[in-house]
Amino acid sequence: MREPGAARVGSGTAMAGLDASVPVTVLVADDHELFLEGLALLVAAMPGCEVVGMARDGAQAVELAKRLSPRVVLMDARMPRLSGPEAIARLVAELPGTAVVMVTMFADDELVFHAMRAGAKGYVLKGASTAELERAIMAAANGEALFDHDIVERFSRYFASGPAGGTLPFDLTPREREVLALLARGLRNPALARELRVTTKTVRNHVSNVIGKLGVSTRQEAAEKAREAGLGEERVPFRPGGGG
Repeated sequence: MREPGAARVGSGTAMAGLDASVPVTVLVADDHELFLEGLALLVAAMPGCEVVGMARDGAQAVELAKRLSPRVVLMDARMPRLSGPEAIARLVAELPGTAVVMVTMFADDELVFHAMRAGAKGYVLKGASTAELERAIMAAANGEALFDHDIVERFSRYFASGPAGGTLPFDLTPREREVLALLARGLRNPALARELRVTTKTVRNHVSNVIGKLGVSTRQEAAEKAREAGLGEERVPFRPGGGG
């Protein structure tokens, strides 16, 4: 574990405005069962926190949150049925009293961007310390936004430098942008399906939508546009055939 460190957007301390006699209710959402159970146990052991539910995909997280009305949702970024950013957008729209903190393995600029645009109140890497996670939960419960220092630095550089060139349509959904970023790395449909944990049929639909919205004819042209806009740092060369 590295030393805790985070940047807060807001005023006052993380506990300011919170009633210490009322626990902060937390819903935990992750599609990896062992991590889900471990994170739930970790949060349950935090003073002032109460785990009220566990969700194993994005759609279930939205459904449970609407039923349980937790103060905070800890949301994995990449899940089946509904991605983290898409689930966050729904929660923000339908449950304004619930704050969402994204917890993920990926220090990905695009994911951070979409999480923030969707209304996330925090973005913490899974390698963060327990103290840092607890601060993120309490800050979110208090209406503040708290982000991992590494994430803040990467995000600042991202906006300072801007995309490498070109722009992308704003009507791409968060999932379509994920697909486009992976296309830019040269991934074929089977690899895309594994990465996003969806079926190859779903991937083909997403790829088709992306190609149409970008106004190009092939996935290679879509990938090139994505790279011009700064996506897909880890490029894998395209190989003919295999995975449509």
